[in-house]
Amino acid sequence: MMRVLLLLAMLLAPSLAGAVEPGEQLANPALEARARALGETLRCLVCQNESIEQSDAPLAHDIRVLLRQRLLAGDSNAEVRRYLVARYGDFVLLKPPVMRDTLLLWFGPGAVLLLAGAGVGWHWKRRRKAEPQALTAEERERVARLLRDTEA
Repeated sequence: MMRVLLLLAMLLAPSLAGAVEPGEQLANPALEARARALGETLRCLVCQNESIEQSDAPLAHDIRVLLRQRLLAGDSNAEVRRYLVARYGDFVLLKPPVMRDTLLLWFGPGAVLLLAGAGVGWHWKRRRKAEPQALTAEERERVARLLRDTEA
C-alpha cells in the first residue's frame, strides 16, 4: 500500500510544481509574483486547457519569457496583456472578453441548454396530450350501442 502511495505522489508531484523553470524566474519576488499571476490568466496555445504557468510546451515557455521581459521593461499588466493579445489573438486569454466575435463562446452553452429544456418540455406536453383519457358516460353508451349493432 505504501508503495502505491509513493508511486502516486511521484506521478502527481511534477504536475503540482508548475512549469516555470528556475532560469525563467525574475530576481524581484514582487515582479515574479505579478508574472505568475498574469501567467495564470494566459492560455497555452499548444495545450489549450492549461495556463502558460502550468504548461511544459516550448511555446508556453516562450510566452512566459516574453511576459517577464515586458514586465522588466516596465509594462503594466494591462499593457502586457494587450501586447500578447495583439500578437496571439484573444485565444491567448483563458477568459476572453465578451465581444461580438465571442458571443457564441460565452452564451452558446446556455442557449443549447435552454433549447434542450424547451424541447423536453414540448415533448412531455405533447406526450401528455396523446395519452388516452377515460370515456364519458355518453361515449360508453355509444360504444355499447355500436357493439350491439355489430353482433346482430
